Amino acid sequence: MKYYQDWLSRKSKGEKSLAILVDPDKVSAAYLNKLCTFANEGFIDYFFVGGSLITSSLMDNTIRFLKSNAPIPIILFPGSTLQIHPEADGILFLSLISGRNPELLIGKHVEAAPILQSSKLEVISTGYVLVENGKATSASYMSNTTPIPYDKPEIASYTALAGQMLGLKCTYLEAGSGAINAVSCDMVTAVAQATTTPLIVGGGIRDKETARVICNAGADIVVIGTSVEHNPELIEDIFHAVKNAKTSFIES
Repeated sequence: MKYYQDWLSRKSKGEKSLAILVDPDKVSAAYLNKLCTFANEGFIDYFFVGGSLITSSLMDNTIRFLKSNAPIPIILFPGSTLQIHPEADGILFLSLISGRNPELLIGKHVEAAPILQSSKLEVISTGYVLVENGKATSASYMSNTTPIPYDKPEIASYTALAGQMLGLKCTYLEAGSGAINAVSCDMVTAVAQATTTPLIVGGGIRDKETARVICNAGADIVVIGTSVEHNPELIEDIFHAVKNAKTSFIES
């Protein structure tokens, strides 16, 4: 578990990480070149690759380009079993614990298990928690589930805790692509205090200040996507904000 152990090590030291979410359906060759430049300059820790709807050729081309031109790990963030790609380094094995759709709690995982077993991908079991953000998202629509209300941090914390007790290795709080609001700091802190595993937070993070306060609230990995698709120059500023952040409460 090379990459997961790295996350645990960083968490134990209070070090924060920046992941760029790359949706092959939405990116251009010029954008991928920009990402690789930033990665080679040390401003990105991980690529998360995936999306709600992706054709296989776009997935292939994106992963192969990133692999050939950047030195950082590629972790799959799959929207379906069709997005399992053997040339990536790892995969977030997402269980949608905020919803009650059995296919996304365990059903699709049964289909994926033999494929993953025969691959070299590092499998990181992840409690995936959708959070209301002010608008409908592709994730909630495609999953046919209702996100946790924005102002109910206790529900998110108990959900994440249950996921940890079930053996899931990390929690991903997701406001969704193009979210109006990022996950609230109260919710991030509630989940961080309730669990001991790495906490990933994404959606609605458009600037360095939002990234900083979410890290201060307890996030270990911040994920940005849509905002830097429109303005990749934000990456360096957000990276520095993430790296300079410190969790503002004492973790148990």
